[in-house]
Amino acid sequence: MLHTEGLPRDFPPYLYLPCHEDVPDPAEARLLLRQTRDGRTALFAYSALDRLRTCCGEGQPWIVVPVTMLEALQRLDPFQLLLMDVVIPQEYRRPAEVRA
Repeated sequence: MLHTEGLPRDFPPYLYLPCHEDVPDPAEARLLLRQTRDGRTALFAYSALDRLRTCCGEGQPWIVVPVTMLEALQRLDPFQLLLMDVVIPQEYRRPAEVRA
């Protein structure tokens, strides 16, 4: 179980979390969890929107949540690791949609 009271003092107060798709209501969002090489489930989190876009690509849907919501999110969709500001290789990124 993740305990937010054990996070460092300079941990960001809000996190940008990759999702499967864009949704009008953040409560409907399905977090994009990834499997690590050793089989654990990881939630990738980004400390700023520009970092999410740089690390995941312009096409990545996301939501922003206060760090205090991490425990509730973990109960809804369990993960073992919280990985911060991880660069996703280009071949695993969702392409940006072309908008007219």
